[in-house]
Amino acid sequence: MVFFFLVGCTTYSEQDKSQFDSEIKTFLKKKKTRCKVSPSGLYYRIDSIGQGRFIQFQDSVSISYTGRLLSGTIVDQQVKPIRFAVRDLIPAWKEILLELRKGGQAYMVIPPHLGYGSNDLEKIPPHSILEFTLRVNEVK
Repeated sequence: MVFFFLVGCTTYSEQDKSQFDSEIKTFLKKKKTRCKVSPSGLYYRIDSIGQGRFIQFQDSVSISYTGRLLSGTIVDQQVKPIRFAVRDLIPAWKEILLELRKGGQAYMVIPPHLGYGSNDLEKIPPHSILEFTLRVNEVK
């Protein structure tokens, strides 16, 4: 199951974003996990930047990953790397991939406005905050 080509068009208020931010902070505190926060509201940690040149928007990447709801339920997992065009991915993935190189690894907690918004997907309810780990296996 691969959902990354779907981009949410939902517009969230500043109050909504503040609520998501609060939920993410509580979640990370419980997990005793530290992350940086980007200006967009993406919580992330780069575990390894990788080698070679940085990924660019026009690249395609081969990635393995695991995605979970904050409850811990796995919503998508790809152990065998799968190829994506960076430009076609959800905003959070675009943002983090531009910070990585081949072999790079990252952890993200994604608020809905950077993920799937109000879309109701098979395993991802509308307005979900998601937790992802990913590894870049190849860049073209």
